[in-house]
Amino acid sequence: MVISILGGLILLLLLMGTPLKPIRVVGQGLIKILIGALLLFFLNAFGTQFDVHVPINLMTSAVSGFLGIPGLFALVAIQFWVM
Repeated sequence: MVISILGGLILLLLLMGTPLKPIRVVGQGLIKILIGALLLFFLNAFGTQFDVHVPINLMTSAVSGFLGIPGLFALVAIQFWVM
């Protein structure tokens, strides 16, 4: 019974196609998080001269990825304010 239901769902997806909109949104979000991690890496690499270090984790990568350069400056300001 389970195999026939799964087979029917696979056949339905093959005939209709997959919903591309949710997959595209998730993919764009992951790319922005990766770009944010890359920005943080360069900030930490060049920021050692100015004693700036922001840890690279999922939250900081998401903030810097989705907000861009202003988000990166906000993370640096928060880091200085906390320290």
